Amino acid sequence: MQFDTKIAVVIRSDLQAWQKLNVAAFLTSGIAAAFSECIGEPYEDASGTTYHALIGQPILIYGADGPALSRALDRALTRNVVPAVYTEDMFKTTHDAANREVVRAVVRADLNLVGIAVRAERKVIDKIVDGLKFHS
Repeated sequence: MQFDTKIAVVIRSDLQAWQKLNVAAFLTSGIAAAFSECIGEPYEDASGTTYHALIGQPILIYGADGPALSRALDRALTRNVVPAVYTEDMFKTTHDAANREVVRAVVRADLNLVGIAVRAERKVIDKIVDGLKFHS
């Protein structure tokens, strides 16, 4: 099945493994919150145990250095795609409101990005992530 949209997560390659996983989890929650239509139905096993619904389409995860991550953010914004962002300063906070405060305190050009997530039409996402490789 081919979807009309794509979800792409771009994570800075030089992070520790736990940080990459943390960033991916937070960023995909941003996509889920913004696009409720991408959430599938709840799961149920053969025993009748129910489980939460998941995002119902593939999520492509790319790696990037700092400049490539900033370039992807700029490409998204120039195409009117609102991204989810995660900055390095957010690793130092302890709650959601503090996360928003550390982002709000920095102008976009100076954000120390560690990840972004975007969802848009397939061709638009292809242009945003052009030149990036899948995260390894």
